[in-house]
Amino acid sequence: MYLGESHQVFGHWFFIHFTENEGMAFGMKLGGSFGKIFLSLFRIIAVIIIGWWLYKITRRKVSTGLVLCIALIMAGALGNIVDSAIYGMVFSNSSFMQIATLFPKGEGYAGFLHGKVVDMLYFPIIETHFPAWFPFYGGDEFVFFRPVFNVADSAITTGVFLLIIFQRKFFKTTVIPETPNPEVQIS
Repeated sequence: MYLGESHQVFGHWFFIHFTENEGMAFGMKLGGSFGKIFLSLFRIIAVIIIGWWLYKITRRKVSTGLVLCIALIMAGALGNIVDSAIYGMVFSNSSFMQIATLFPKGEGYAGFLHGKVVDMLYFPIIETHFPAWFPFYGGDEFVFFRPVFNVADSAITTGVFLLIIFQRKFFKTTVIPETPNPEVQIS
């Protein structure tokens, strides 16, 4: 696909829309080559820590839901790492007028850990305009749900969302009732 190319899947609310980003949420990026390496190394360290924690909690009797949520977050982070680490090495640069080539002669558009992350899922569920009287945005276009994302982003978001919703169930603590001290007498 060309960069920015879009294909309708279901109605006007689900599209496959090809875009690339530097790897942070909503297309944000850290400054230059150093920022990209920092982000990639941070992700790798985070996945190692999450993997270690996942290993530890599966050895204890914890909620299956907690394990599933942590596994979703880890799988999504790992998917974005693989995309960022390898995508730039195996594809040529994409553009609005050129489709990327798999295994181009020479080398890809970026080195190890410098590739972009591909996002393709787009769900513009509601497309309308703000009313003219609406402060600051009156008359402007409004699209609910505008972000383009990938399966890895969905896994991370789902895992975090479920952790927030079920945190009391997943992280319940056992409260030990206080026992009166027989040596202390109240008169």
